[in-house]
Order: sequence, then C-alpha cells, then structure tokens
Amino acid sequence: MSAQVKGPASYFPSIEKKYGRPVAEWKDLVRASPLTRHMELVAWLKTEHGLGHGHANALVAHTLAEDSAPKA
Repeated sequence: MSAQVKGPASYFPSIEKKYGRPVAEWKDLVRASPLTRHMELVAWLKTEHGLGHGHANALVAHTLAEDSAPKA
C-alpha cells in the first residue's frame, strides 16, 4: 500500500490536469522568475498564468522548500 501524498504536493495531480503543464515546468517558471518572496510569486502565478490561489501557493511553497533544503 502506498503512502498518501500530503502537503503542497497533494495539489500536483490537479494542477497538471487543470493547467495542462507538468509540475516540473511550473517549478522551472517559479525558479526563473526574478521574484523571490513567497506571496510575490503566488500573485505572479495568479495574474500572469491564471492559477488559482491554492495551486499557486502549493507550487511556490514546494519549490521554495526544495531550493532551501540542505544538499546531501
């Protein structure tokens, strides 16, 4: 039995289905943006790319967490 995905990643299947782009592509967009603050990035995804608040927030939270995680 597989563990249920929790947190921001739980939004990923619906993000891909609704907006037609893989999550990796959205994360690349977030990383390529000159913006760095969480809510600035959320607002940018909402206004420039038409994402809903929850989807934008999940993508930004997960991407920033990945980028700040210590490297092995």
